[in-house]
Amino acid sequence: MNVAVVGGQWGDEGKGKIIDVLAERADYIVRYQGGNNAGHTVETGGEKFVLHLIPTGILRPDRKCVIGNGVVVDPVAFSSEVKMLLSRGVDPAGRLFVSDRAHLLLPFHRRLDGLGECLRGEGRRIGTTRRGIGPAYADKASRSGLRLCAILRRDFPRRVEERCREAGRVLEALGGEAVDVEKTVAEVTAAAQVVRPFITDTVALLHGAVRRRQRILFEGAQGTLLDLDFGTYPFVTSSNASACGVAAGAGIPPSQVGRVLGVIKGYATRVGEGPFPTELNDDTGALLRENGHEYGATTGRPRRCGWFDAVAARYAVMVNGIELWAVTKLDVLDRLDPIRICVGYEYRGRRLDGFPADSGVLAGVKPIYEELPGWRVPTRGAGSFDDLPSQAREYLSRICRLTGVPLGMLSLGPEREDTVVLTDPFAEDGA
Repeated sequence: MNVAVVGGQWGDEGKGKIIDVLAERADYIVRYQGGNNAGHTVETGGEKFVLHLIPTGILRPDRKCVIGNGVVVDPVAFSSEVKMLLSRGVDPAGRLFVSDRAHLLLPFHRRLDGLGECLRGEGRRIGTTRRGIGPAYADKASRSGLRLCAILRRDFPRRVEERCREAGRVLEALGGEAVDVEKTVAEVTAAAQVVRPFITDTVALLHGAVRRRQRILFEGAQGTLLDLDFGTYPFVTSSNASACGVAAGAGIPPSQVGRVLGVIKGYATRVGEGPFPTELNDDTGALLRENGHEYGATTGRPRRCGWFDAVAARYAVMVNGIELWAVTKLDVLDRLDPIRICVGYEYRGRRLDGFPADSGVLAGVKPIYEELPGWRVPTRGAGSFDDLPSQAREYLSRICRLTGVPLGMLSLGPEREDTVVLTDPFAEDGA
């Protein structure tokens, strides 16, 4: 059984830790979309690792990791990440593979991203990480991008130079500074030499794993509500962050995706602009931010915090086909009483049946809340679901009833050991 791990909210749900725990039982860990705008944090053995491009499974000895064709790869960021791992005793050689069909993200993409945000003006900005992800995917869609297989060609520097000159003309036309072509080509070609040994036909690699019935763990970045098609458009990322992106982004047939595990926090957070119905701009929101250390792993930006949104979670279940939940950061709620769950939306005097496509409508909804008693005792260190306070068990059970999905895993702290597994996602029978 293969498993896809996807974010059930606006990203930052703690997928990195869940993937790290599950990687112990996987043969391959595959990243299928996004770029270095993602930040997966893992704490193990008293050490903290923050990875942006390389799958978190690389921290597990003997596990093979794949960056799929659906990812946009910044060679400079990739080179930096490899060097960081080597400096901390983690050698990715021989077990990290990067798709030759993945697209390159080049330095001018970052400049186009930042300039685009500035030109949108106040009130219209998306709140991107300015890492160049959107412009890189735009080049892919317009068929003007460079793929990693281009690195293997002798004329790679010339092709980078051509793209730099084309992008430079666009930047200047928009009022930006010209591209330093010589410097950019030198920087990219130097970083490309670090990437080169990892470039692989990952489609063939993964199909071999499927034939051998090896276990594949698909690692999603961002979350369902940031998905390009299903998220709160236009305040979304530029790729399919939902389970819908797995097959296309990894090069495997949909029938081989396997079970979908959704990751959600015991509350909700969002980074950047866009509607957030349950956002708390008060002391409770500040407490969630501080207790949960809610600052972006990639940008360091403070995350917006709010109550758990069951309407959004039910929508994520529909879009992804989520079969099990992994709930993270339940311990952040330990000091709150009462605790609220959004069970519905009201818009202009009527109750909505689902999650609206129009971000303007979503920004205008009034959340309908249900209150549950808090537990006001520490939950960190609980070894099983039954060890939790009765109020915490009821809170989790209520989330599961409202969304129609059972609880599979529970995270009660940052370390690997702070994890309760109720149902093994890899088990064929789901036991």
